Amino acid sequence: MYETVSIETDAWGVATLWLDRAEKHNALSAVMIAELHDAARTLGSDSAVRAVILAARGKSFCAGGDLGWMREQFDAAPDARAAEAGKLARMLQALNTLPKPLVGRVHGNAFGGGVGMLAVCDVAIGADSVRMALTETRLGLIPATIGPYVCARMGEARARRVFMSGRPFGAQEAVALGLLARAVPAGDLNAAIEAEVAPYLACAPGAVARAKALLRALGPKIDDDTIADTVAALAETWAGDEAREGVAAFFARRKPGWMAD
Repeated sequence: MYETVSIETDAWGVATLWLDRAEKHNALSAVMIAELHDAARTLGSDSAVRAVILAARGKSFCAGGDLGWMREQFDAAPDARAAEAGKLARMLQALNTLPKPLVGRVHGNAFGGGVGMLAVCDVAIGADSVRMALTETRLGLIPATIGPYVCARMGEARARRVFMSGRPFGAQEAVALGLLARAVPAGDLNAAIEAEVAPYLACAPGAVARAKALLRALGPKIDDDTIADTVAALAETWAGDEAREGVAAFFARRKPGWMAD
């Protein structure tokens, strides 16, 4: 059914939504963004699904946005750039408002948009070996559409420690920042995820969905206006010279012009 994601559901109604683009470190391409959005709608409307695990195949959890897809936006018309940014924003919102518990299983590294993907989970547990970074500014970009979810998860004060600098951090710091609930040895990750999911199977699914919706309404506001602002910010950044230079330098395996020799 899908090219870049897959869904497996067990007898208890626990669905695993797999990022399945291992050869590209699960980077978010246009196809993957569309398929994740569709998968969120499908899982959200399936009454047999009690909980969803967001997991990934291959070495990495998610390397962020696909830079080839981003490079295509540089020469696109402004409306087309905004439309592509909007697709990413709406996919994130669909996962964030999924009317099921969403548990992130972070077995490998998460960069850029990959941090955003775990930030939309209700809880995320990671292997203690994982590395993370909000790498956008190193490429002349900004963490725009993921920003509301990262800020909601970390809080502004903690987010300021990593949101602009692009510096890498490990699993234990991710716990301190609020991105991960726990960091466990890789061999214990499956058991930790099972333990996190199990309590939901004793809860009324409708009550869980209503409780999640209520909590989101009480938390930081991420409404249509907020999303529109992030879409505009990303589209504007894609049109700038720094993004062109940063992505060109990445593909050329050289330092961007703003880095000292």
